Amino acid sequence: MLGPVILAASRSDRMRRLVSAAPVTKPVVDRFIPGETVDEIVPIVQDLTGKGLELTMDVVGEDITNPAQAEAARDAYLELIDRLAPLGLGTRAEMSVKLSMFGQALDGGHELALKNVRPVVEAAAAIGTTVTLDAEDHTTLDSMFAIHEELRKDFPQTGCVIQAYLFRTEADARRLADSGSRVRLVKGAYKEPAEVAYQQKHEIDKAYVRILRTLMEGEGYPMIGSHDPRLISIAQELARTAGRKLDEYEFQMLYGIRSEEHLRLAAEGHRMRVYTAYGTDWYGYFMRRLAEKPANLRFFVRSMVTKG
Repeated sequence: MLGPVILAASRSDRMRRLVSAAPVTKPVVDRFIPGETVDEIVPIVQDLTGKGLELTMDVVGEDITNPAQAEAARDAYLELIDRLAPLGLGTRAEMSVKLSMFGQALDGGHELALKNVRPVVEAAAAIGTTVTLDAEDHTTLDSMFAIHEELRKDFPQTGCVIQAYLFRTEADARRLADSGSRVRLVKGAYKEPAEVAYQQKHEIDKAYVRILRTLMEGEGYPMIGSHDPRLISIAQELARTAGRKLDEYEFQMLYGIRSEEHLRLAAEGHRMRVYTAYGTDWYGYFMRRLAEKPANLRFFVRSMVTKG
């Protein structure tokens, strides 16, 4: 199993330096992260939305060590929202945020993260869009869900992410479905112990389907975060069984992965949202993409062999 090894490498400063210095790295990273600045990313937003796709935007970076960095992360999102405002995209371009970027792991981190993320949610609402709170490792989830609940008091469209591989998620899904929340369901990309998470793919896939059925039958808005053709087909069948119209759920996939499938689903009338990350602190995000799927790792290694 290479996934856990790659996830461990995502936290290694030595590996960060080695990967960042490799000549082949940037062309490969560009497949998943199409820009480092707002100026570079705005044309990408215009291109994808012009093709009938929707986006959720992620300013990459999670290793926050002081409050000033957390405030800088907040300001980076506010700059993005300011630049998106004239485009008039509304919910076709939303934001995804990791609360670790807003200071969640620092002293007093729960309150600090809420304080920093609220202006981003307010600014997003002002231009007619919303924010989804990304899920991170299991130790952060109680804080994330509490912040989600607090934000929904004033901004009920604030979304959150749940991870199928965690044992707790079926209960979380029932609670969120009953409350009418916007919920993105993913398999999960962090290294979690066997005490809290399924370890085998077939177990995770079965949990994903059970949880997705709960979301489809509930009162909320399901967001299917998967590139798996089988799970996409199952999601469509569950939606039909639950009597959902095409605008009552959506698919979400990562920028740079199965791009033709993005266009196919959009052409069929589905809401298809592309998770689009940008920024200079790309290393952790990039390594998790490699860990999630062997094909991504093979792509990187093949590029190093052929171009290195």
